Amino acid sequence: MDNHILQEAARTYNTPCYIFDLDVFISRIRRMEQILGKQVNIYYAMKANPFLTAAAAQAAGGLEVCSPGEYAICRRARVPAQKIVLSGVNKEESHIRSVMAEQGAGTYTAESLNQLRLLEACAGAAGLTGVRVLLRLTSGNQFGMDEEDILALIRNRDTYPHLDLAGLQYYSGTQKKGMEKIEKELVKLDSFMDFVREHLDFEFRELEYGPGFQIPYFEGQEQADEEILLQEFKKALDSLNFKGIIFLEAGRFLAAPCGSYLTSVADVKRSQGQNYCIVDGGINHVNYYGQTMAMKVPAYRYIPQDNPARPPASQTSGDRWTVCGSLCTSGDILVKNLPLDGLMTGDLLVFDRIGAYSVTEGIYLFLSRKLPVVLTCTQEHGLSLVRDALPTDILNDGSAMEIYQSQSNS
Repeated sequence: MDNHILQEAARTYNTPCYIFDLDVFISRIRRMEQILGKQVNIYYAMKANPFLTAAAAQAAGGLEVCSPGEYAICRRARVPAQKIVLSGVNKEESHIRSVMAEQGAGTYTAESLNQLRLLEACAGAAGLTGVRVLLRLTSGNQFGMDEEDILALIRNRDTYPHLDLAGLQYYSGTQKKGMEKIEKELVKLDSFMDFVREHLDFEFRELEYGPGFQIPYFEGQEQADEEILLQEFKKALDSLNFKGIIFLEAGRFLAAPCGSYLTSVADVKRSQGQNYCIVDGGINHVNYYGQTMAMKVPAYRYIPQDNPARPPASQTSGDRWTVCGSLCTSGDILVKNLPLDGLMTGDLLVFDRIGAYSVTEGIYLFLSRKLPVVLTCTQEHGLSLVRDALPTDILNDGSAMEIYQSQSNS
């Protein structure tokens, strides 16, 4: 997004606000499809940014949905049921029964033997057969099942007559540097599927894999050439014995580069030899991976506004500022010692590569400040308001329940 769009957003909708470029998001999906080929379907993990759900439904092969709330967002966005992969470590029986009753998901994942039994029971109650299930293999944490458990349930697959054990799911984390770990994981998965085919006479037709490609957020971080990275990844996929359908789960990698966060300078001051800048946002809105912003310099832009009182550049050259948010806590520091020559109230700061997670991971209820504006942007339609600034104070004293009940009664 160029600075003109950002300034238009500030003038029209005020700050703080998020702006998500849908054209960039869709183009990233299209480029991955082009490089990786027809064997690979791109699935969007909507937990990275639910505001991109409708765009993902149009551009991606499917969406990874991990909660009843995310499922509700998909239904309001009219995501086709066959594109929904209903995942998550806690599958609630009432929700699964409801989804199956309307045949509202194309695929389900099983994170445990209990989840598989739940899916079988709900499918049977709904009178469904051939319900597609992906068995999640653990990478050594609370997600998924051990190899031994998966082998045992495959041996006893007749116990699940209403389910189609279509494939394997595997995801071991994010921000992986380079291809070395990814290649080792693919070899491991391929060997496991070979074993199942040769010793259990069972063939997985599908593999859903989350590579966890790295997105660099801070200055000094090495940035891989994405074109080369994807080409190397394709070579690794082509070398597998597995020749079924591959679903590539991506969230941060697709969403992060498409977002910017815009905040205004509300106050400037000098205290004990240090320049402090207070912005109208803060750590309740800006959450980069690892929440290490104050120690590192993120991708940012400084957009000075017209101000006749601004001193000459010669008087402010070399000024460094500690950028703090509007929360009354000493921890609300976004960046330390940022070079911002001539900084004045009303100027704009932009934090880029913020399209993933920050919009939902911030500590939004702290201090009862408003939720920031959310905008989308396309070349065809320009800026669109998706969510206006919303109060949070009504959530912090019980008033929201009273308002909800009065609206329901009326």
